[in-house]
Order: sequence, then C-alpha cells, then structure tokens
Amino acid sequence: MAPAWGHGVASVVGPMGLLVVLLVGGCATEEPPRFIKEPKDQIGVSGGVASFVCQATGDPKPRVTWNKKGKKVNSQRFETIEFDGSAGAVLRIQPLRTPRDENVYECVAQNSVGEITVHAKLTVLREDQLPPGFPNIDMGPQLKVVERTRTATMLCAASGNPDPEITWFKDFLPVDPSASNGRIKQLRSGALQIESSEETDQGKYECVATNSAGVRYSSPANLYVRVRRVAPRFSILPTSHEIMPGGNVNITCVAVGSPMPYVKWMQGAEDLTPEDDMPVGRNVLELTDVKDSANYTCVAMSSLGVIEAVAQITVKSLPKAPGTPVVTENTATSITITWDSGNPDPVSYYVIEYKSKSQDGPYQIKEDITTTRYSIGGLSPNSEYEIWVSAVNSIGQGPPSESVVTRTGEQAPASAPRNVQARMLSATTMIIQWEEPVEPNGLIRGYRVYYTMEPEHPVGNWQKHNVDDSLLTTVGSLLEDETYTVRVLAFTSVGDGPLSDPIQVKTQQGVPGQPMNFRAEAKSETSIGLSWSPPRQESIIKYELLFREGDHGREVGRTFDPATAFVVDDLKPNTEYAFRLAARSPQGLGAFTSVVRQRTLQSISPKNFKVKMIMKTAVLLSWEFPDNYHSPTPYKIQYNGLTLDVDGRTTKKLITHLKPNTFYNFVLTNRGSSLGGLQQTVTAWTAFNLLSSKPSVTPKPDSDGYIVVYLPDGQSPVPVQNYFIVMVPLRKSRGGQFLTPLGSPEEMDLEELIQDIARLQRRSLRHSRQLEVPRPYIAARFSVLPPTFHPGDQKQYGGFDNRGLEPGHRYVLFVLAVLQKSEPTFAASPFSDPFQLDNPDPQPIVDGEEGLIWVIGPVLAVVFIICIVIAILLYKNKPDSKRKDSEPRTKCLLNNADLAPHHPKDPVEMRRINFQTPDSGLSSPLREPGFHFESMLSHPPIPIADMAEHTERLKANDSLKLSQEYESIDPGQQFTWEHSNLEVNKPKNRYANVIAYDHSRVILQPIEGIVGSDYINANYVDGYRRQNAYIATQGPLPETFGDFWRMVWEQRSATIVMMTRLEEKSRIKCDQYWPNRGTETYGFIQVTLLDTIELATFCVRTFSLHKNGSSEKREVRQFQFTAWPDHGVPEYPTPFLAFLRRVKTCNPPDAGPIVVHCSAGVGRTGCFIVIDAMLERIKPEKTVDVYGHVTLMRSQRNYMVQTEDQYSFIHEALLEAVGCGNTEVPARSLYAYIQKLTQVEPGEHVTGMELEFKRLANSKAHTSRFISANLPCNKFKNRLVNIMPYESTRVCLQPIRGVEGSDYINASFIDGYRQQKAYIATQGPLAETTEDFWRMLWENNSTIVVMLTKLREMGREKCHQYWPAERSARYQYFVVDPMAEYNMPQYILREFKVTDARDGQSRTVRQFQFTDWPEQGVPKSGEGFIDFIGQVHKTKEQFGQDGPISVHCSAGVGRTGVFITLSIVLERMRYEGVVDIFQTVKMLRTQRPAMVQMEDEYQFCYQAALEYLGSFDHYAT
Repeated sequence: MAPAWGHGVASVVGPMGLLVVLLVGGCATEEPPRFIKEPKDQIGVSGGVASFVCQATGDPKPRVTWNKKGKKVNSQRFETIEFDGSAGAVLRIQPLRTPRDENVYECVAQNSVGEITVHAKLTVLREDQLPPGFPNIDMGPQLKVVERTRTATMLCAASGNPDPEITWFKDFLPVDPSASNGRIKQLRSGALQIESSEETDQGKYECVATNSAGVRYSSPANLYVRVRRVAPRFSILPTSHEIMPGGNVNITCVAVGSPMPYVKWMQGAEDLTPEDDMPVGRNVLELTDVKDSANYTCVAMSSLGVIEAVAQITVKSLPKAPGTPVVTENTATSITITWDSGNPDPVSYYVIEYKSKSQDGPYQIKEDITTTRYSIGGLSPNSEYEIWVSAVNSIGQGPPSESVVTRTGEQAPASAPRNVQARMLSATTMIIQWEEPVEPNGLIRGYRVYYTMEPEHPVGNWQKHNVDDSLLTTVGSLLEDETYTVRVLAFTSVGDGPLSDPIQVKTQQGVPGQPMNFRAEAKSETSIGLSWSPPRQESIIKYELLFREGDHGREVGRTFDPATAFVVDDLKPNTEYAFRLAARSPQGLGAFTSVVRQRTLQSISPKNFKVKMIMKTAVLLSWEFPDNYHSPTPYKIQYNGLTLDVDGRTTKKLITHLKPNTFYNFVLTNRGSSLGGLQQTVTAWTAFNLLSSKPSVTPKPDSDGYIVVYLPDGQSPVPVQNYFIVMVPLRKSRGGQFLTPLGSPEEMDLEELIQDIARLQRRSLRHSRQLEVPRPYIAARFSVLPPTFHPGDQKQYGGFDNRGLEPGHRYVLFVLAVLQKSEPTFAASPFSDPFQLDNPDPQPIVDGEEGLIWVIGPVLAVVFIICIVIAILLYKNKPDSKRKDSEPRTKCLLNNADLAPHHPKDPVEMRRINFQTPDSGLSSPLREPGFHFESMLSHPPIPIADMAEHTERLKANDSLKLSQEYESIDPGQQFTWEHSNLEVNKPKNRYANVIAYDHSRVILQPIEGIVGSDYINANYVDGYRRQNAYIATQGPLPETFGDFWRMVWEQRSATIVMMTRLEEKSRIKCDQYWPNRGTETYGFIQVTLLDTIELATFCVRTFSLHKNGSSEKREVRQFQFTAWPDHGVPEYPTPFLAFLRRVKTCNPPDAGPIVVHCSAGVGRTGCFIVIDAMLERIKPEKTVDVYGHVTLMRSQRNYMVQTEDQYSFIHEALLEAVGCGNTEVPARSLYAYIQKLTQVEPGEHVTGMELEFKRLANSKAHTSRFISANLPCNKFKNRLVNIMPYESTRVCLQPIRGVEGSDYINASFIDGYRQQKAYIATQGPLAETTEDFWRMLWENNSTIVVMLTKLREMGREKCHQYWPAERSARYQYFVVDPMAEYNMPQYILREFKVTDARDGQSRTVRQFQFTDWPEQGVPKSGEGFIDFIGQVHKTKEQFGQDGPISVHCSAGVGRTGVFITLSIVLERMRYEGVVDIFQTVKMLRTQRPAMVQMEDEYQFCYQAALEYLGSFDHYAT
C-alpha cells in the first residue's frame, strides 16, 4: 500500500536563471535543476532508522545537499550518502531520537542555472506511542554467502495495517530492481532475489516496511559474493581406447575451474580444435576411419593455468613378426628354439611352422604356444630343418619371422642297407653289393657283413666282415657247393643299425644270385600276382617257383622263362599260399628266396550301386559293403570306354569332366578282373547346361560399402526348385597367399558341405567354437535368382543367414541350382573371382539377450532345411516293414496309463499327450524319432514340496544338471515363418532371425490395398489352462508403432508388460511407442497418457485408447520393469515377483491377452510368461512344470527363454514364490491380518508372526557376496564381524591413491519406494571410520543423516561422536562447522556447514537424532517414530538435494531397517492402499544382510503401520 506522502514545497531561486531560459527559448543548452526523486514525510520509531532520498537532474548536472533549518546537517547520527555523481543524496538518521530529530529537512539542488529546494517532515514516536497498525519486521534478511553467478535471495516478511510496502536498501542506498534488466527482482513475498550475482552485489542489505502508520527498518545483513578462483582440473579425463582398423571412436574431455577453462585437442604439435571455435569446459574429439595408433592430448586453459591429459588410441592390428628364432639345443629328434616376441602389445599365442629341407612334405605346424621357448619333437635324425615363428592376437595371425635353418643330431641308422645282392666271382669268393639305408640318421661310417652256413644260429656266432664306407665287398675262402646266408648292417658314430633281410648264395661258380624284392599281391579270389627284381649280371635261362597251400600243403613247382612278374591262377578263394623263387643259369640253379605269404581275396561284391547326385559335369556314385569288410583291393568303374580305379575301401566316387545333358552308363566291376567279375550297372543323364557364366564381382563396393556380385542368368528349360548362394572362404598358403580354387565347384564334394553344416548342430550349442578351417557355407536361398547379390550384408534370405564377411579373409562364391527331377540333380555356376572386405565397418552385434541368437539362428535354419530334406528321403527309403514296426510302439506309448492327463485343458498337458509321436512328422529332424516326446516324459511336473530339493539338484556341480536339462529342451524350429520372410515384412522385424511362426502369429485385420498389413512380429503363447493367454512380441520399431497399438486394440488387451529399458549399454533395445505427455496418434489409434507412476524397480503408465471412427474409449496400463540388469539376470527374484504381483492385480479378468515384450520378445519375455503361468498352476495343482511350459512356448515362438541363466532365474523365482507365499494385505484388512498373525498356528508352538519372521531368514547370503568387506585391510572398519555390506550394493568411496581399501565403508545403498538408492544404510561410525563417513556423505551428496541410537547404550559405545559440538573440526578434506542445534520433543536436529578444503565448496548437512528409542526393545507406540519419519522426508523435499538419506544406528541393520521399511511401507500405503511388511523387509535383505534384525522390530513395523492407518494424513503434504 502506498504511504501518504507529505506536501513537499518546491521553490525556484534566481530570476536571472529564469530569464536565461526564456531568452534561449527552444534551443536551450542549459537547464535549471529539476527533482526526479523527492523525499517523502516519514514517521519513524525511536532507536530506529529514517532515510530521505533526493535526486535531481539539470544541465549542468546539479549538486544535491541536505539542510536542517537552513544549515547543512552535521551530526554523528546524521549521514549524507551521495550517489549519481552528487546529483542524488540520501539523508540517513540512525538511531532516531525523540523529540530532537523531529523536524523539517530540506533537500537543495543547485547548478549554474539555478537552485531548487524540497522539504520533508520527520516524526519520531516512542515504542509505547506506536499506533496498532505500525509496520513490524517479522523476518529480516540474514547473513548470506553466495558463489558468483549463483542466485542469492535475501528474505523479508513484514506485517502491519494497512499491509506495508517493502523496499530495500543496500549500503544505505535504495535498491532499484527496474534498473537491473530483470537480474534483480523483488518477489511478491517481499524477498529480494539477485540472479547471476556479481561482486558489485556484495554489501549490507536492509529491508524497509512502510505504510501510512510509519516506517520500520530491519537489522542489516551482509551479502558476500564469493568469487571462486580455481585452477583448471579435469572432471572427466579422456580415456584410452582399443579399436579395430578403420573403426570410429569419440573421446570426451571435460575440465572445470573458475573461470571455466577452454578445452582443445592436439595431436603432437598439431591443433585439432580451431582457435576461433574453442569450446568451454567440454570437448568431444570424433575420430573416424582410424588406421594408425596415436596419442591425442586434451589441453585445458584458463588464466590460472594450463593442464594436459593424454588418451591413447590403439588400433588393433595383426601382430608383428617375432625375432628370428635362435636354436639353443639339438638332439637327434628334437630342436629347442627361443625367440624375441617382437610385439609390444599382447599376443594370444605363437605358431611355429617347420619343414625338412630334404623332403618335399607339407609344412608342420605347432599352435597355441604361449611361451617364447619351445622344443619341437618327433623330428628325423641328422636332417636339416627350416623353422619360422609367427604371433597370433585377437585379430589373427601375423607374418612369420625370418627362418632359422638347423640340423638334428645323429643316431644309429633306423633302417637296413637296401637291395643287398651277392654272386660268386669264383667257386670260393663271392662279391656282395648293397645301397645306402633309407634312414641313415647320420653319416654312415661303415658296414658290417655277416655270413654263415648255419642261419639258425644267433647272428653273433656268424662270421663277420667289416667294410669302410663302400657299397661292395668280396668275401673269400668259402667252401664250394654250399649255401651261405648273408646279412648286412650300416653303422654311424652313434651305433649299429638293423640287419638287412637274409639272402642266400650258392658257392658254385656261374649260378645266379637270389631274385630280389620278391613280393606277392592278391589279384582276385583265385589269383595272386608275384613280382621281383632279377639278380644282377647273370645269364638267366629259367625261373623255378615253388608254392604250397598254408604251411603243410604239398609244394607245387612251376618253371617259366625269364620275367620280372608272374600270376599264379586257379587258386582257392580266401586261402593263404607260401611262395619261393630261384633263378637258373646254364651252370645250375641259384639260391631260393625266403618264403613270401599271401592270401587270395574273399569273394565279396559291393551292393546297392546307385547314383547319389547328378550335376552338369559330374555324377556322384555310391555303393555299400558288409560292415566287417575291409580290403584295399581296387574296383573299376567303366563308362564311355574309360576305366577308373577306385580304392576298395571307399563307398563313393565323384566322376568329373562329363558333358552336360548327356546320357552315361556306369559299370562297377569288382576286383578289377573283367573275366568272371561281378558287374553292376547304373545310368544317368547329366544336368542341363544352365548357369554356365560365372558370377561377376564389381571392382568397387557400392555406396553402402557392400560388395556387389552380378549373378548369372538362371534361365532353365528344366524347372528349378531353388537357387543357393554358396560362399567359399579361401585357404592361405604357407607364404600367406590365398589359394584360388581350381576347376569347377562341381568337382568339390558338395555332399560334404551339406553334411558339415548338419554336423554343426550336433555339437553342444554352449560350447560351439568357430571351426579351425573356414568351410564353405550357404548364404542365401532364392526361388528366382536375383540379378545381384551383396555378400555379407547380414540379412536373411530364405531362412539362411548371409553372415558378415570376416575382415582380411578372401572368398569366392558360386550359385547352386536344385532341379525338380526325380533324382537329386544340381547345377553349379563356375566360381566367381575372389573378393574381400578391405575396410570393414564395426558390425552391429546384438548383445546379451540376443547375442546367442545370431550364432545359433542361421546355423539352425540351414540345418533345419537340409535335415527336412534328409528326413523325407530317409522316410521314403525306409522299407515298409520298418514303418509298420514303429506304429504299434507309438500306440502303446499313448495307451500308457501313466499319461492320463491331470488337466486336459492345460496346453502343456495336451502337448505331453499328443505331441510328437515318432512318426508324426513334427519331430525335430536332428533328434532321434520320438526324442522330444520322450524328453517331455522324462521331465514330469515337480510337486512344490520337492521344489527346493529339485532346484538344489539342478544347481549342484556348477549347475551341471540344469545345463543338461536346458539344452535338452526342444528348440521347436520345425515350423514355417513365410510371412516374416516376405520382403514387405522384413523391415518390421527388429532382428532378422527372430521371427513369428505362421501357425501362431497374431494376424491383424488387413488394411485394404496394403500388402502385409496383417503382419506383426508377435505370437500367441498359451498360459496355464488358457490358450492364447499372452502375446509375446518384440519391442516396437518406429515403423510398427501403428501395428502394435492396432494389435492391442483388436485383441482387447488391457495390459502391456515391458521387460526392458529403452536403451541398455548404449544400444537401443526398444523405441518409445507411447507419448511423453498429452496425445499422439499412431496409425488409426489415438493414445493419451493419463498417468505415470515411477517406482524404484518399475514404472506404471496409464493410457486412454481411441480408434479413429469409433466412439469407444479404453484404458490400457503399461508396466515397465526397470530393474533387469544390462548383463545376465537379476541377482534376486524379489523385485521381479513384486512387479508380477502388481501386473496380475491390475489386469481385468475379462481382458484380452497380456501383451509381453522385451527387445526381441523371447528371452525376458519368456521368463515373465513361464513364471506367471507356473504361479497360476501352483494354486490348483501344487506342481510346477517349467520344462513342459518352455517346450510348449518354443513351439509357439522361437528361442523363448533364451539363456541358461534365464532358465535358472525362473526356478529361483518359483522357489521364492512357493517359499514365501502371498503376504500382501489391503490396508483395510491390516488389523484382522495382524490379529491372525498373533495367534499360535495350529499344529505349531509359535505364532504366525514368529513363523513369518523365521521365513525371512531362509535365504542366507553366500560368503562370496562379501568381497571387499572381508579383505584384511578392511576388517577393522566393521563394527560387528557379522554385519557387512554385500559387494553388489556397497557404497564405494573414491579410492585414495596408494591407500589399500580406501574405497571401503560399511554402508549399503537401499532402494526406496519410488527411487533407486534412495537411502544409505550404514553402521554408527567408529573413531577410525569417521573421516570415511564424511567422505561418503560428500561424494554421494547426502545432506540428511538419520541417527537412531545414543552414543552409549547399556554401558557400551554404540557410535563414535562423529560431529563437532562447538567449534569447527576438520575430517580429512572436510571442515565441519556446527551452525545450529534444535532440541525437539523426540529428536535433536543439528545443522552443519561442510566445506571441501580442496576447492572451497560448501553444503549444509542436517542430522536428525531420534532420542526416544529405548535402550532395550522397541518404542511402546509407533506414533512418535512415524512423526519423525515424516519430518525427515519433509525436510528432504524442502531442501531438495538429490542425494540419498543416510541412516544409521549402531550396526546399521536393526533400527535402520525399521526406519527404511516404514518409510517404504507408509508411502506405499498412501499410494496403493496395500501393506506388505514381509516382502518389503525381504527386499531390504537382498540389499543389506539382517535388515530389521529382531522379531520385536519386525512386529513394531506392523504396529506402526496400523497406527499410521489411524492418522492417514500424517505426512501427506
């Protein structure tokens, strides 16, 4: 209200001045003074303050002075404060005295043109004279310290009648907010708010209240504006990164200080940030297509200094070549080498390649060597070897080192001299010749010749003849007409080698020596071929052969002309014969050879000779043998006048180089004898010559970076069933060159390609590794061949995964056509030219929940298609008798009484009964027939009484049984997904390989004229005794939002369950398909957000749905579970079960299916559905059937329950649900529930309350959950040895460099009702942990501390006094000033100013110490404690810091647990109207052990909740 201003009198002095003004007229350059602010009459109070403000203008600028009774004012109590260059002045009188200060005061304004005066009257009243409405200052401003640039608010509140007007003075001058461009505002309350405070705002402020009754001044208060001058420091240091060649990376660097520093990036001496565009505080360096490793320096600069930090960008590359190997030791069979790594970066392992220089064999390779020293064993003695070493890292194998050449040591010869021969020079002298041994193992020093006429005696008794290094010798003085036996050995410096086989010599001049190399080989069932080398330099006229059947048959002789081979015919099949041979000359018969034995062949012919595969230029033939048959004797295949030999042990042969579209007749002749051999014949027409041109590779990738391959024309006169694109990764040669395949793909064993892929599936999926050698694989299937193809685009074609190309690998591809003919007929194009991806982009890998899918999905798809073909062929080939045999077995299985259904309505039981009999055609092609059926039988439902034991058994031995059970679940991949594969629908799938089976997909009402408008990637999934109880779907994509809401509308669903956050691990998991506020239209559906409730572990949103053209409005709720971790599964199922209960409570009984989604809609989605269905099942049946339900779900949507961890989590959740039962009570029924709990349970000796409390203790924490708390350096920091924080929820302090355990404090984060980590539960600090306690409060911005104990109770220390009482104290970096202490009836409130001595920042910390908790037991009434909880939370809201409330008692679990439990329970009661003490405490105990430690504390929680019900508006603000 405006004061009543006095009548100020103004007079103009000096007629001359006036005259001048009049003369000058319109162009006046001078102006007499004029008042722009006139003082007002004032009524002050004795001892108070009065200020008169006066200001004038004119030209020249006037000077303003104050007079009293015509004289200049002059007194200690009177002060004139000039402003506006003396054109304004304030007369301030303080303190006022009555009556002496009552007067009229004059303000005089004077310049060279004139002088004017204005008057103001001051009246001063004593306190006892004040009228009733005189202004009063109810709250004046207080001393305040504010950081420069921050907002300062000086408070003021006044009362009076009429309501006084408030103005402000600063340093005795009036404050004019209008002159500050809005920076200074006077608020409606009267407070003065100064934004972006500057140093000039510092000063003494007074608040003045004025009304018609008078004026009152507040006490002055100083405002200090603190200018922080802080040198720059990095708040986010740039981090080093390792990236793939050609990768991209962003490096963030953030620096702070006052003034804020400029931040720039440099590489070496080069500035990467332009000088004129240097950001303040934060600079992100974006690097793309990085080829080389480098260091990047972040520089932060301000007037207070320059600092630098370096980030290292390491481009992963193939390792460098190691240093040349050094040989440290040689033996005859091993070489030991060492080498220098040659690589500063880590190497996974080394590969050694070595090769004998004398032999043309392949390179030998030793892999997985993790040291730089290695002994290569198994080498040949006295051989020269060349050795290379190369290194392997995560990218691949680097180049080889320089080679080292070395020789192994000598050894005694390993073989005898070869081709030993002897002949007579005269009747008593023989000459003996030989050749070097094959394996001399060193330098041969000489030979020893042994000879005797009594070969049965030991060789040591024979006569011996030593020979130097010569290959022949003569032995004389022999007896005539005798037969001598001769053997020869070679020796090295190490020792003797073995003796040669004996030869015989007759001492008769001119008779031939023994025939050499006498051998026998079975030719057929009735003939054996013999071969030999003739004796040297002899005139042989005949050979004589002696042979007999077995050892005892009669010896038969044959004589024939000189030759080197002879076939003995007319023998018996499968019979052993013994042969000896001698040569005859005119002088007589030479010595016979030793006996050689050989068996004739068994008379077996192959059967089932057939054509297995037909191509354009090749035909694959196959045949069979009896199982026990093994013979190397070759067969012949004859066709078109050509003959091919085939190894007797093989059962197939690929005939190549045929002509296309030509008739061939193939004859298989056994045993190579065309005479009398059994023959079998097949015929084949080779395929028509289609795909004759090769796929052509473009020289450059297209704009998306993909290689483009132009495919050949697929036109064919014969119908083509499918075209496959086959990728062939090329192998590398020794020199690191890629080997281009020779010839045509039709010369490859294509059957092997198909079998290899099928074999992959049989490996355990968990342990599947990439195969060592890259194999060909199918990348795509087309019914019509497109003109172009992009290898490695990571899309799916016809169920095959066109997987990304490996960087640095080279490939060729070809097209394989499958023709529609009665016999399996194919046609392959030629190989394309080789191609490779030079600069790969990082591949978008889907993680965690979906990662596994990318590995298994494509493989399963390939296997699945091939296996179906095989299964059909096998089925067709199966003899009828076999089919008949299997039918009765099926029937008898189905008639088994054990299979009587519990609930024929339950889809799982229906499936158990009807699913997959061995010949139903549904059975998984890779399993044994009936496998699935039997596996369902072998995993029956588990009674809930056995649940704990069953789960324990599954988890024993590192969850071995659980793994086996999970892996035995049928993947259910035998269904079609044609709609998901339509080109128009592919963009609607979030992941290319997570599809919707046709038979169970949700079909939308089609939109006229839009192809594919009935498709959404969603499947119906059955619940317990309810078909289509759920819809499992993927996280909607922007292009499917409309379809998603259309589905919710058409299915009349009322509940959406979302099991993911929108983004996890910086990857988009689901797009936001709902409005943030208001209404959005998605397709035909308008969605309006009505309400959002955000709780600690989940969020509930309520929407209203309206379909265009319809008058109906529906309400749909979305429940989003936000506590599923980025990796793995939740540590405890408690929050998840609470979420599930909330979903179930809110879903109306008549609603459509519950829509459940995560990202892919298979992993977490599957978990939710199984757990929900099993909890429904438990009620009537008292059994669970996880195995059966997962099996059922997988037949409705692929990959449901996607990891073994999820399968395990399902069991844990059900176990907890069974063990804990339902303890949620509507608030209105709480009294009755507590009454029931206090009764003694029938058949027990304890109350329900005791039993409920005991149930809490069932889940004991494993010691592995306390890691840091148990370290020796931390143990002394725990007040009680058994109360420690879990590693997963402990509060981690910022570590102090060099101080072990400096990140540890015995404190745990605890979630509140609405907010995660809303509380810190901690022990009462010890003397040695007090500094850590203040550090914890500061680092976590916790400004409210709740203390629930006295320092000493029952004569013992319960808590160290961790705060200063009177004067400030320093705890490590923190100065704590006690500011105020308020003693309330039940608690003490202390306020502290805490300052970080490192940078001068300050905060106020408030400590609430509850003083009414008795030393023993619990408070009698909960009312006081509830009130206390309310005060704490109100203060938190009022002073609004973000950090948690820190709560402690002595150990930090008992009373602390009660405080947090009640805080959550009471808030939940207000919002939901339900109480669940048991689950709340259980949830707390998953975050800190033993929360709510004693039973009386637990009971107190119930009692307090009941008392709170009676005063429901207690702290509802």
